[in-house]
Amino acid sequence: MEFGVSVGHISAVDFAQHGERLGFTRCWVTDSPLLRSNLFATMAAVALQTRTIQVGAGVAVCGMRLAPEAANGVATINALAPGRTFAIFGAGNTAMRMLGLRPTGAKALREYVRVVRALLRGEAVDYTPSAPGGEAHPVRFTSLEQNHIRLDPPPSVHVAANGPLAQAVAGELADGLCTTFPRGGTVAEAMANVRRGAARAGRTLPADFHTAALVNVLMLEPGESLTSARVIDEIGPAVMTNFHYLVDWVRETGKEPPPYARSVWNEYAEFRRARAASDAHLTVHASHYATIDPEEKRFITPEIVRAFCIVGEPPDLVEQLRQLESEGLKQITFHPPFEHRYAVMERFSRLIMARM
Repeated sequence: MEFGVSVGHISAVDFAQHGERLGFTRCWVTDSPLLRSNLFATMAAVALQTRTIQVGAGVAVCGMRLAPEAANGVATINALAPGRTFAIFGAGNTAMRMLGLRPTGAKALREYVRVVRALLRGEAVDYTPSAPGGEAHPVRFTSLEQNHIRLDPPPSVHVAANGPLAQAVAGELADGLCTTFPRGGTVAEAMANVRRGAARAGRTLPADFHTAALVNVLMLEPGESLTSARVIDEIGPAVMTNFHYLVDWVRETGKEPPPYARSVWNEYAEFRRARAASDAHLTVHASHYATIDPEEKRFITPEIVRAFCIVGEPPDLVEQLRQLESEGLKQITFHPPFEHRYAVMERFSRLIMARM
């Protein structure tokens, strides 16, 4: 199994460098313009200051830029780190919601990935601008002899997806799938959706089709409780990021919250109502994976931690990860809390990666 780090701050490129030294093989660069540094500027900084780690957009949000611009950005990074560049494209939950918008749907995601992947393979592709009245025209990269971008080797294009329709897009068009647990289902369920998309397109999945997951990893100390202060500080930011997603999902679908969240659901809903403000779409997501609002700590229960995380003492985690690997998962990436990111990464490398 491969292991990845995540970088969202252009001032934190040394985190990718340290990850490379520890044996992490992929660096995902986040894409959230009201929350993190610019995607392609940060990718360029990582590419120029590392030697072996794969550098990728993870996850590049379709609604943030036109497909040809995204393809150009990836191809430009490939000129800086040829053979080390990849891109994961997705609907963009946090980035889009902070703009007051909903994530991109599966149909628009499919069209976006179709255009980007074709351009990165040096092909001409019909492209329809999203502006009203836009007409389809063939587009392709030109003046390649000037080396303003690099298409050889072509950067791999992956789809980030948790729902069955978007997971099918990965099977239909992409070089890999990135999902999450538990939102994306089990590895078997996700891959069944991928194969369904491939079959619909008349495609046989290549042997090197890549499978990755963004996961929350909680390494317990011997005998440690899921309610310890250390646990809440270390995993709380990731847990609440997933909880915020769940709140939006329940509100928009009208469905009941899952059983593991019901014990705190009404209290949390009242907490949010008391904080209602015109900029709630910004403040709710401002802590995204990096920090935790002290007033939200009380909503983190052992049931929620178990639902959102891979939990255990290091030997247990190794066995859980080996099981995921046997099911077909090839790589994981996780977001440690910003304040503790070096300590968590080093501990994970020493106690987990060294045993895999």
